[in-house]
Amino acid sequence: MEKTVEKIFTEEVMQFFNEKFLLNGDHKKLGDFENYVFEVYQNESPYILRLTHSSHRSQEQLNSEVDWVNYLFDSGLKVPKAHPSIDGNLVESLLVDDGSSFHASLFNKAEGKQVRFSDPDFSEKLFYKWGQTIGRMHKATKLYEPATSIQKRPKWDEDDLLEVDRYIADDEVIERVHQFLKDLNEIPITPENFGLIHNDIHSGNFFYDGDTIQVFDFDDSCYLWFASDIAIPLYYSILGRFPKEKQEEKINFAKTFLHAFVEGYQTSSSLPENWDKHLPLLLRLRDITLFTVLHKKIAEEDRDKQVQNLLVELRARIVKQEPIVNIEEIL
Repeated sequence: MEKTVEKIFTEEVMQFFNEKFLLNGDHKKLGDFENYVFEVYQNESPYILRLTHSSHRSQEQLNSEVDWVNYLFDSGLKVPKAHPSIDGNLVESLLVDDGSSFHASLFNKAEGKQVRFSDPDFSEKLFYKWGQTIGRMHKATKLYEPATSIQKRPKWDEDDLLEVDRYIADDEVIERVHQFLKDLNEIPITPENFGLIHNDIHSGNFFYDGDTIQVFDFDDSCYLWFASDIAIPLYYSILGRFPKEKQEEKINFAKTFLHAFVEGYQTSSSLPENWDKHLPLLLRLRDITLFTVLHKKIAEEDRDKQVQNLLVELRARIVKQEPIVNIEEIL
C-alpha cells in the first residue's frame, strides 16, 4: 500500500466499518497491496472485510463489482457473496480528514485453501478444474446486464496501469508500450471473444478443497477479451514456478497446464474466438501491468532483491516484445 494511504488508515476507520457491518472488532490482516483485506467476525462467524482507498477505486466502481459478484453467486458460481451493512449498502464509505475516502465491503470467507506451486494439488486435476471454473464464469456472464443504476465495470484500456508515463521514467519501455496498445486495439471485438472477466485468476485468488474452486478478489474485473482469463492463469503459474533461464522446463510445464486447462474450459463453455492467436498479446499485456503496478506500489528504496530481479525480467520482455512463453511451442 502507498505510504500516503497508510498514514490515514487509522483505528477510527476500522471502528467505523466494524459498526456498519456489526463486526465484533477482532480482525486479522490478510493483505494490504492494493486493498486492505481482513478476516473479521460477525456473531462468531468468519467473514472477509475489504477496505479500498478512493485513490484506487471509486464507490461506483465497487458497487459495479459487488453487483456482478452477487449475480455470479445467484447463478450458482462458487464465489463469496457480498453482504449489506446495517444501512442496506453493499459498499459503505467514510470520508477522512484529507478529503479522500475509504470504501468497505463484507464477503463470505471462501471455503478450501490456497494451493501453492509446491503443493501436490498443483496438478493437472487442478488445472482442469481451473479451466472449468472460468468457462462457467464466462458462460454465466454473457447473460449479465447490470441495472441502469449500476455503473458498468471499466473497459481494459481505462486501467491507469497502462498510463506507464505516470509511473515509469523509461523512454524505451514507454515507446514499446504505446506501440503495443495500438496493436492490441486491433484485435476484433465480438460477443464471443470479449466481455466482463475476472482478469486476475491466479492461484492466489482462489481456494480449492480438492474438488471445487472458489474464486475471490474481483477487484481487477473489467471488460476485456475472454482469452485474458486463460492467459493470466498460465502466466502466473509459469512465473511462480520457473526462473527465466529454465526454458525447457517452462515449455513442458506450459504444455501440460494449457492442455488440461483448455480441456476443463470446454466442458463448461466454447472457447473464445481466436483465443490462441490472442494469447501472446494478452501475456504481454500482463507483463506491462505487473511492471507498472510494482513501480506504483513499491517505492524504489523498498524493493528487495526479488522485486528488483523481477523488474529486470519484465523490462527485458517488454523491450523485446516477447511473451513469457512462446505459444506456438506449447499448442
